[in-house]
Amino acid sequence: MSIQRLNKFLAQRGICSRREADRWIEAGRLVVDGETATLGISVGPDSKIALDGKDLILSQEKPKRIIIAYHKPVGVESTQDPDNPRSIDKALNWNGPRVFMIGRLDIASEGLLLMTNDGDLVNPILRSSENHEKEYVVVFDKVISDQQIKTMRSGVDIGDGDRGLTKPCTVERLGGNRIKICLTEGRNRQIRRMAEAFELRVVRLKRVRVMNILLENIPKGEWRYLTKKEELTLLELLGL
Repeated sequence: MSIQRLNKFLAQRGICSRREADRWIEAGRLVVDGETATLGISVGPDSKIALDGKDLILSQEKPKRIIIAYHKPVGVESTQDPDNPRSIDKALNWNGPRVFMIGRLDIASEGLLLMTNDGDLVNPILRSSENHEKEYVVVFDKVISDQQIKTMRSGVDIGDGDRGLTKPCTVERLGGNRIKICLTEGRNRQIRRMAEAFELRVVRLKRVRVMNILLENIPKGEWRYLTKKEELTLLELLGL
């Protein structure tokens, strides 16, 4: 194994995503060869790595890629904290190698959440500059007007300061208070904050698609492996 950045090394070994590794480093949870890790640190084949004081047992080879599609119910938190009874790790009936989330859904939202052991997939799917689509069905507490839909499509100020308006998106009316919205970015609680800008309240939010992967008939709380065709198409879209 050549010298690699710590976050890349952990992602390729199915421990976490690169983003999660950086969060662990910033929190002081990772130690390399007896020293607290810093952002950008590199590791070699003989490096000893510990998380929260426990040595990580790491394969020198990248494991076989796993991608699953999970239907997250309302009430399950997008966290993998073993001490949190509402975490995905508690809710997911999974006995295989460790998998982690590609993105998040807030506790009041439901729908499609992709999970994988391949950390190299996470950033390409989530990065706003890549313009990969995530589609949601949203129900508001009252009727949304045509003008509000038009403004949503062109961009909304949700109070993110220097980040400016939300990116243009596709919005389709499904009924008086129901829309389908397709985003290519994922700001924190973005759809709920877009609604609040129009004094609307989201009463139901369901993610139904991530790129070419559809939620379709996955029951709440259940998961399935991606088909070979789905995985190949996903990798092609990501340029991997």
